[in-house]
Amino acid sequence: MQIEQARPAEAPTVSAVLTEAAQWLAADGRPLWSAADTGLERVQRDTDAGRYFIARKNADVAGVVRIDLEDPHFWPEIESGSSAFVHKLAVSRQWAGHGVSTALLGFAREHATGLGLQHLRLDCVADRAPLRALYERFGFSLHSEIQKGTTSFARYELPLGRR
Repeated sequence: MQIEQARPAEAPTVSAVLTEAAQWLAADGRPLWSAADTGLERVQRDTDAGRYFIARKNADVAGVVRIDLEDPHFWPEIESGSSAFVHKLAVSRQWAGHGVSTALLGFAREHATGLGLQHLRLDCVADRAPLRALYERFGFSLHSEIQKGTTSFARYELPLGRR
């Protein structure tokens, strides 16, 4: 699996993977991201800023992930410059079950470690047991649960070794 920073011209590809994942979750009765969250305008802005990364196997796009260096919405108490935050991790449906999520998380860990950060953090809807199990198998520990509106979110962290 090859994972590289998405180029600005690849924003439509990133958006397509996110949209496919969002539609699959919604069809399964587990809606997650809105059309605005996965739409080209928003994705283009984040891709232009260098936040998205694409996983490829040969020429196929297997998945995407956004890595941020701050998250004031879900982690307002975390000092800027101490952590990287994983967002919008999505796997192309044809690659589901092939370890793409784990590869993207591994890449995020190495990326954050290379930046000299102390933690890799992420959040998810608290009732998503399979997703939480994936994070815990990877090595993330539950930090806390928070409420945003009517939804409960689980916040996870992974301490990183310094280089």
